[in-house]
Amino acid sequence: MADVFINYRTGDGDKTAALIDQELSRRFGRKRIFRASKSIAPGYAYPDVLLTGVRRSSVLLAVIGPDWTNFQARLRDPEDWVRKEILEAFACGIPIVPVLDGRKTDRLSKADLPDELARLADLQSIPFDTHDTETGLKRLGDLAAELVPGLHDLDRVSASSPAPTEVRNSIGDVSGTAVQSRDFTGDVGGTVIKDSHGPVHTGRGNIYQNSRHVLGDRHFSGNGMTYFEGDHHGDIRHRFGEHDRREDDDR
Repeated sequence: MADVFINYRTGDGDKTAALIDQELSRRFGRKRIFRASKSIAPGYAYPDVLLTGVRRSSVLLAVIGPDWTNFQARLRDPEDWVRKEILEAFACGIPIVPVLDGRKTDRLSKADLPDELARLADLQSIPFDTHDTETGLKRLGDLAAELVPGLHDLDRVSASSPAPTEVRNSIGDVSGTAVQSRDFTGDVGGTVIKDSHGPVHTGRGNIYQNSRHVLGDRHFSGNGMTYFEGDHHGDIRHRFGEHDRREDDDR
């Protein structure tokens, strides 16, 4: 049984219909979303499958492209399938949500519709900005989960996304003391250093680092410092509270 039926016209909204189908199928499962070109298997009589799909759905998304109302001959043709699907939804009392495809698509006007479809103009529509498809698809998915009973429990996005305040352990088993942190505000009572690739300065004074021994004059200044010199195999030297002087004076 498909919960969401996607109604669209080929050449005017079919690409957006495919995007909507892909996203809703990802969130709720492929079989929960009906789109003609995907859901009708070869060899099946499509008139029966289409009308049955509408009757068994809980909501119909009518993708309205920028030229949708320009197909006046089709909208008035009793054999037009876009028209047939919408009228079947009306007859069965199935909610219809017009999806306005693109920034150039205006809300429907009764003056542009045949009498049988004039009710569409009274329905609250939802805009779909083709320049921001991610936002539009998420909004449609959230709407479907709200309108269709049971879809919320199938929502793979909600099930896989932790709550904003939830923190999961990502460091595995710990021997000793470990602190896993995120989103610090205020004073954390110390210094946090992450992925440092250069000198790190956390207080007053200077820091000098020499990765290899360099002959010649070496000058250190500052009232407190830690320095490393050469390929380190020995002590780490610290100097605090002394007047500036040349390191060579110690030799």
